[in-house]
Amino acid sequence: MAGRIARSFVDQLLARVDIVDVVGKALPLKKAGRDFQGLCPFHNEKTPSFTVSPAKQFYHCFGCGQHGSAIGFLMNHGGLSFTEAIEDLAGQLGMAIEYEGSQDTPRENHDPLYAIMAEAEALFAHLLRTHPAREQAITYLKKRGLTGEIAKRFGVGFAPAGWDTLLSALGTSPERQRLLGTAGLIVERDGGGFYDRFRDRIMFPIKDRRGRCVAFGGRVLDQGEPKYLNSPETPIFHKRRELYGLDLALKANTKLSRVLIVEGYMDVVALAQHGLDYAVATLGTATTAEHLEQLFRAVPEIVFCFDGDAAGKRASWRALEATLPLMQDGRTALFLFLPQGEDPDTLVRRQGKAAFETQAHFVGLSELLFKELETQTDMRSLEGRARLVALAKPLIHKVPAGTFRQLLLERLAALAQTRVELTADPPPTATPLAPARRVSAALPPRQRVQPILDRALALLLHQPALARLANEFPALNVTSDPRLALLVELLEHLRTDPATTSGALVEKFRDTPQMSLIAEILAPSVVLDPELWDAEFSGALQQILRHGQRNYYSRLVENAAAAPSDLEAQTRLKLQGNRQPESR
Repeated sequence: MAGRIARSFVDQLLARVDIVDVVGKALPLKKAGRDFQGLCPFHNEKTPSFTVSPAKQFYHCFGCGQHGSAIGFLMNHGGLSFTEAIEDLAGQLGMAIEYEGSQDTPRENHDPLYAIMAEAEALFAHLLRTHPAREQAITYLKKRGLTGEIAKRFGVGFAPAGWDTLLSALGTSPERQRLLGTAGLIVERDGGGFYDRFRDRIMFPIKDRRGRCVAFGGRVLDQGEPKYLNSPETPIFHKRRELYGLDLALKANTKLSRVLIVEGYMDVVALAQHGLDYAVATLGTATTAEHLEQLFRAVPEIVFCFDGDAAGKRASWRALEATLPLMQDGRTALFLFLPQGEDPDTLVRRQGKAAFETQAHFVGLSELLFKELETQTDMRSLEGRARLVALAKPLIHKVPAGTFRQLLLERLAALAQTRVELTADPPPTATPLAPARRVSAALPPRQRVQPILDRALALLLHQPALARLANEFPALNVTSDPRLALLVELLEHLRTDPATTSGALVEKFRDTPQMSLIAEILAPSVVLDPELWDAEFSGALQQILRHGQRNYYSRLVENAAAAPSDLEAQTRLKLQGNRQPESR
């Protein structure tokens, strides 16, 4: 198994990719001077404020603050994971992904598996149109109200009752039989040979978010068991990660804001038949954290759909518990409980799409949480209210710190009629900083320095070439001030790689604690006059040195391995030298 993707490869990839091509495949862009503009895919707007810069290899929305590299766009807009975004871009450019220690762990090539799965998908679809026994499958699909167009959109197919239909058509060599076995399409007999895994079933291709077939789900046509049969786990298919229909939901909705999680393939297809094309289904497993994280990367709101019986309520509680740790501010989780005897497609067929979306009784996560806990205690007694607090606090503690968790605590306090507090969270792990040997003066007031640092950082993030101007100034040492620490780290990186683009610079910090600070700095609209870039950045550096020169040591002092007396002498010399910018 390959290791982590090499950082150097990510840099090479971003240097070769054209972000205009990547974004342009998802939304219309128009030339606007040196950049391109379009309507932001992350929020509703009538006037374009979304800018893509080919020079910076960076996108930025001046309306909502979304920004990033080509990799970030595929993750934020396409719902891909980091690895999937890298694979997508590398595939487009024909680049082989390099991993850390790749000389010992060569990349596993799964292209032959994807190819054999695509052949199987085409074969099943062809059999639905041509096989003599196809009528029973077509009758079932029509009974469920499906048209040929919707069946084609989802790639619905048919596996006949024979034991070797697929094997005979595709397993024409030992190597291809090995691939079919690895893909889970055929099963080895005890006495030797193989047989088709899927027989006498309606076939639903299961695709990843890039639209590649990775598995199949088969719905039995007769009364056999199991009713639904999924492909087994394979090198390209993991049930805990994949969601049926997500690829088409993302493709059909460029500004997808909500996803409805239902139970089965037929529910997803039938809902799309009636215009509700943002439903997905898990694959025979409960909703996992991996499923939810994928969805929350793509949309801010998830709706769980369950039967209103006891089994549905138990399943909803499991989904609630899985969702709590992912409920960052801005995310919403809702629950829809179906009336007795209804399933999602009968409900939307009876009510219509508009009525379903506006009149269905959606229960919020917080409402479900407290409603369920209240059934487990007597709220009329002090003991019962104390029990409510004891039951609720561990669950609320799973919610990330923020406004939503605070509101849950306030709601709990109101129900229990007492003050409720959680024990303090441990401080977030910060990136280790080089220790300052000495601090000779107190830091200046933050309100005086922060705007200057923010301006310098914003200029540098938008125009990395400005780092060349820092060579005119004495070096600053990393300190406990996170903004100055980030500025020093950016300058360090740009000294070693001056050709880094804005997109690559932001991508470098994507999974680091500094990313939230970068997002905060880039969020406001930044108007940059090219004629003033050099002067503004030089001026900001001068002010930073002027305010903090006695607080930050140079690299000469930091690296000195001398006795204390020598260190103090070197420090005085360096501090004296740092006064020079004041005379500029």
